[in-house]
Amino acid sequence: MSNVLEAGFWGFVGGSALILGALIAYFASLPQRLIAGVMAIGSGVLISAVAFDLMDRAFHTGGFASTALGFLGGALVYTVANVLVSRKGARHRKRSGSNPNESQDGVQTNSGVAIAIGALLDGIPESVVIGVSLLAGGGVSAVTVAAVFLSNVPEGLSSAAGMKKAGRGPAYIFGVWGGIAAASGIAAMIGNVALAGASPDLVAAVMAVAAGAILSMLVDTMIPEATEATHEYSGLIAVLGFLLAFVLSKMGG
Repeated sequence: MSNVLEAGFWGFVGGSALILGALIAYFASLPQRLIAGVMAIGSGVLISAVAFDLMDRAFHTGGFASTALGFLGGALVYTVANVLVSRKGARHRKRSGSNPNESQDGVQTNSGVAIAIGALLDGIPESVVIGVSLLAGGGVSAVTVAAVFLSNVPEGLSSAAGMKKAGRGPAYIFGVWGGIAAASGIAAMIGNVALAGASPDLVAAVMAVAAGAILSMLVDTMIPEATEATHEYSGLIAVLGFLLAFVLSKMGG
């Protein structure tokens, strides 16, 4: 049971960055270039986590077939779901620009409910991976938790700013993000419990599904934000994030 609770704790830690971002947006204002730099670092860290913490482990756990099918399936499922929530107003849910509520084609691009659903869509695969990483008994993947945390801060920033401009009060704003952070912890616990004792092929497929979803999310949401305000340096910053995560994964291994 302690293993399950630990999974829930680390899943909540990753999701709690949404609350931190919302707090910053509600009480202060940060330069967009700084937020974009955080996104670039988070992108590099997540790419490293996908390559070394997820795909490599999935391949060695269940082989090529289950890993490849899971990877493509995760990307497909995420893409379809992302298209649906984007059309409802969550297209720029990880954007932290000065006009998070600007309309596009007559649709409010940062609808609060759609953004909340989008945050769940982004966070569930990440949280499940956190829970799965504890199954081997070697402790949680620090790289994965750090990557999830960094990717969630700007999402909380952008959405909270949009909700505040729309007249939402603090109880609504922090209630939404607190609920999603709690859901992240629950998803990590479910991943830990549901896959305990599962076949290697199934574990590999689930890890690969999460990897495909996370990589699709990176290209659709995080990388555009990172390059928008730090275009000249975003590649270098992402490489530094990747290298940091790579070093941490090898030190932890």
